[in-house]
Amino acid sequence: MKRLFTWLTVVMLGVATFNQAIAAPFQDTTKKTKSGKLDKRYNANKHLKKDGTMDMRYKSSKKAAAKAKKDTTKM
Repeated sequence: MKRLFTWLTVVMLGVATFNQAIAAPFQDTTKKTKSGKLDKRYNANKHLKKDGTMDMRYKSSKKAAAKAKKDTTKM
């Protein structure tokens, strides 16, 4: 019984680590203030709109969107 619990714990930790590695590129990296607004100092070079989405007027936003699309289709 103890061996079974040990084995199940190892499997759960392995799955959690695998899921974290897969999800890491897709996590939201925007920071918000305590009131829920976007932190302008942190997000200054990301060209974000007030609602947190990318502003597609900027070349860097277009490249980031294309890269994200390419990364998701690669899997």
